[in-house]
Amino acid sequence: MISIGCDHGGYEIKEAIVAYLKENSIPFIDFGTNSSESVDYPVFAKKVCDSIIKGESSLGILCCGTGIGMSIVANKQRGIRAAVLSDEFSAKSTRAHNNANVLCLGGRIIDNEKAIKLAEIFINTPFEGGRHINRVEMFE
Repeated sequence: MISIGCDHGGYEIKEAIVAYLKENSIPFIDFGTNSSESVDYPVFAKKVCDSIIKGESSLGILCCGTGIGMSIVANKQRGIRAAVLSDEFSAKSTRAHNNANVLCLGGRIIDNEKAIKLAEIFINTPFEGGRHINRVEMFE
């Protein structure tokens, strides 16, 4: 299960990712927002993170204007490993090496096509474990 949320700055790319999830029959929970009207991003970041912490979902996607605000809020939550990404290599590496569980994207930084591609990579890349386990445990 994927949890997804956004503020007004990330609404458009969130909707594109939601369409991708639906088209590919990937189960998800959409925590909003549901328009481009101004909202407070911490509210939506917390909802997505709480879903992961409670075990309702395994991964989260947060979208705002830059991805930075969402990542700051997400990384304050115990057990959350959020990464702001805008390229494919980082999307794969953060899952494979860091076992990141929240993808943060910027709607003012990347377009819908790039957002979908990064979400696809993030969702489909497994954690490699091995030599990376000790490192991940160090920041837990």
